[in-house]
Parts: sequence; C-alpha cells; structure tokens
Amino acid sequence: MTSTNPTPKAFWQAPWRLALWGAAATLLALPALAMRVTDQVNWGPGDFFVFGIMLAGLVGGIEFLSASRLALRAKLIGGAIVLAVFALVWVELAVGIFD
Repeated sequence: MTSTNPTPKAFWQAPWRLALWGAAATLLALPALAMRVTDQVNWGPGDFFVFGIMLAGLVGGIEFLSASRLALRAKLIGGAIVLAVFALVWVELAVGIFD
C-alpha cells in the first residue's frame, strides 16, 4: 500500500520560501549598495548584523507560522504581530520614538 503523504520539499524547491529569503537578502544588501553611491548612508558592521538578525526573525516567524497547524485567522494574526514587532524595532532603532 502506498502512502498518501507527499514527501517534504527541499528548501530550494519551495518557490515562496526562496522568494521570501531572497527578498530579505536583497533588503540587507540595499544599504551596502547605497553606501557606494552616496555619503548619506553610513552603516557599520553592527548595523548590518542587527538588521540581519531582525530580517531573520521576521522571515523565520513567517515560516514558522506558515508551517504551523493553526487556523488561517490565527496565522494572519500571528503574521501581523511579527510584522508589527519588526516595524516597531526598526522605527525605534532608526529614530528613537520611545525616548
């Protein structure tokens, strides 16, 4: 008797995952490209590290929610929370709204 469960796809075989991580990598590369064009962007290694951690948390949270067995509504609410936390941390680090 054959199993009806499909075998899980490898990371590179899921186009939405590849697109999601690719978009995160592109966002991380944009400041480096901007630094080569203008002097108004001045990021150090720590800035890239923190932004990389933030992006990994965002994309990892989205992947975790998409792989969970939660209802669609719960996934959407969780995604909104992950995105809101990402945005709040980004804004706080950029301009210090909580000071």
